Amino acid sequence: MINFKLNGLEVQAEEGTTILEACKFYGIEIPTLCYYEGLTPYGGCRLCLVEIGEGENAKLVSSCTYPVEEGLIVRTNTKRVINTRKMMIELLLSICPQSKIIQDLASKFNVRKVRFKVRNDDCILCGLCVRMCKEQMQAGAIGVVERGYKKKIATPFDIRSEVCRLCGGCIYVCPACQLRCQGPETPTDVCNACLTLQPTCIEQYEDYQCWMGTTGDCGTCVRKKESSE
Repeated sequence: MINFKLNGLEVQAEEGTTILEACKFYGIEIPTLCYYEGLTPYGGCRLCLVEIGEGENAKLVSSCTYPVEEGLIVRTNTKRVINTRKMMIELLLSICPQSKIIQDLASKFNVRKVRFKVRNDDCILCGLCVRMCKEQMQAGAIGVVERGYKKKIATPFDIRSEVCRLCGGCIYVCPACQLRCQGPETPTDVCNACLTLQPTCIEQYEDYQCWMGTTGDCGTCVRKKESSE
């Protein structure tokens, strides 16, 4: 067993376990988009970033691809992690604002505006469809073609693949194919219909870990800090 520290707690995990798998085992929620249980980890969306190490050596890594190590120090809710996740959600919204999954993430993480030019693309290049087609449907009818800004998901030579069985597995896992509650014709780029209150403790402490209930919503940490000053 591998011994490491997770949000200040001494925990254990089997060798080969990723940080994300360990967090799920211990009930710590980490947002993901390109991760799907049963498919090879991809680490493309960067939403599952966590902070490892301490001080100047601390760095952000994708928890879905990074394996636990002996003595590793992992923090999942630092200010640096939260701000980076919010930035990634903004970027994803600018690419595909019609996705209900991304809009829900924006509401959950209190992302209320998009500071990037909205492109309204139909794909965020998470790679879920490619991996589903190859690994679960045993077809490999689609793949990633081109590079840079021309990068896209397509069939070979942009013609219908002979191995495609029209199973719909790619659509089933695609976050861009699930329209938000307002429908395709939306008045704003950010819905926020299900907005979650901004955690109060993240502004007071480097990490937030609340044992009173829903993290940060109660304001207990703020009142406690004010009373001690």
